[in-house]
Amino acid sequence: MDENIFDKSDGMERSFEKGTDREHHAGLHDDVDHLGDASNIEIESEEAQIFSMREIDPVLDAKMRLVNKTMDEIGWTPMHLKLFFLNGFGYSADSLILALQAVTASQAALEFRPSFAYALNVAVYTGMLVGVLVWGLGADIIGRRFAFNVSLFSSSVFAIVAGSSPNWVVLAVFVSLAAFGAGGNLVLDTTVFLEYLPSNKQWLITLMACWWGLAYDATTCTKENNMGWRYIWYGNGGLVMLCSILRVTVIRLRETPKYLLTKGDDAAVVKTFQDIAQKYNRPCHLTLEALDSLGRITSTYGNSRYGFNELWAHICGLFVTKKLALSTTMIWLSWLLIGLAYPLFYVFLPDYLATRGAQTGQSGPYYQWRNYMLSSVAGIFGPVAAGFMCNLKVLGRRYTMAIGALITMAFFFAYTAVRTPAQNVGLSCAISFSLNIYYGTLYAYTPESLPSAHRATGNGIAVAFNRVMGLVSSFVAAYGNTATSVPIFVCAGLYVVMAFVAVMFPFEPYGKQAM
Repeated sequence: MDENIFDKSDGMERSFEKGTDREHHAGLHDDVDHLGDASNIEIESEEAQIFSMREIDPVLDAKMRLVNKTMDEIGWTPMHLKLFFLNGFGYSADSLILALQAVTASQAALEFRPSFAYALNVAVYTGMLVGVLVWGLGADIIGRRFAFNVSLFSSSVFAIVAGSSPNWVVLAVFVSLAAFGAGGNLVLDTTVFLEYLPSNKQWLITLMACWWGLAYDATTCTKENNMGWRYIWYGNGGLVMLCSILRVTVIRLRETPKYLLTKGDDAAVVKTFQDIAQKYNRPCHLTLEALDSLGRITSTYGNSRYGFNELWAHICGLFVTKKLALSTTMIWLSWLLIGLAYPLFYVFLPDYLATRGAQTGQSGPYYQWRNYMLSSVAGIFGPVAAGFMCNLKVLGRRYTMAIGALITMAFFFAYTAVRTPAQNVGLSCAISFSLNIYYGTLYAYTPESLPSAHRATGNGIAVAFNRVMGLVSSFVAAYGNTATSVPIFVCAGLYVVMAFVAVMFPFEPYGKQAM
């Protein structure tokens, strides 16, 4: 890396001495011409960003480019490998809580005999909905580190306690609280990992979604007495707690540099990078003087540091330009569509197949868990394929999502013709694989295409749309006519819409640095 990249600060400082209003900040474009060789690097670095914040806050834009250059200078380290595994636990925890609810609900219902059998499904999606909003929006205010560590630990505690529930209502409450922590943590896993990654490794955010499928392989307890469902919650809650402890003891996570930067703590940014560079013997030429000379960031704050104005500032920050507003809206739409299409399909599918004489397999725990395992293992390789595809220039993130959505659509249509157990298992595995190509890439694209100062907020709201649709599917399953064929074809058709939206996204993160 060219050390002169940080020498441009003197010229930058001269441009900001002219004033701090937007008109003079915009003059930064003209002053770049006087920076010599460093100006060329400046222009190149702007082109290397997914989007620019220059017109909104040139100080933030300039500082963020310095931070990105520093991350690339330090490069990939063992710390990043630890983050990949420890953040992956969060993916697994979110998937695990959903799986635990699904596989224990029927056995718990035998004991408690509830009047509303879908209460646990409603509880888990409600908890995740509230969790992604509280932890996602809160992480932009209180910081990534606290939310990252506490959310997963709280999920483990409530998952364990759920196993001792004395009745159906209490069980639903604790399931919801466990989902509250796990669902919120899911937003932070991608956010934290991305905000430490060098630009040439951002594709790993897509690959990290493979952890989603691993959780289902852990819930294979088939104990037939009615204590079995309680043991499942105890055991898997303990596993999540172990993962949360490893996060604190193995990585000792610091606040992410980009969060610190957006909150104006330049000294902490420099210290974080210098400590990482020193520990792993990597170069780091970023100095506090270089950051301070660029000026003070003001665009990422509300009038009240911890009040509603601060929260509103983070929401508004996702719409500061027409292009960013379009991107944010399309991302949220994509999460809503996949949240509607996927669960509704599986709500209608069993009764639809049954009315047409399909024989989808023998009943019993062995066949149930065998099919779960096969589908989950196939799903692990979806993000692996997506990680390879999205790192190809010809595809990038957008076309990878489009391909995943269209293939899933084709398999969904094909599933309506299932008549044998072999067809059932085969198409289940194919759908799990292709769907996770889309899902895994969307999980990565979302934080990549949002500004750092408001990333957790935008990511949290996006996933919240997904959880809302999960709630809708619960009530449709309880009160709708699940034997009709129309919703299945509508759900499959939604994947065509998802593919179109993916292609039309205004930003392509391939080969560019997240802001």
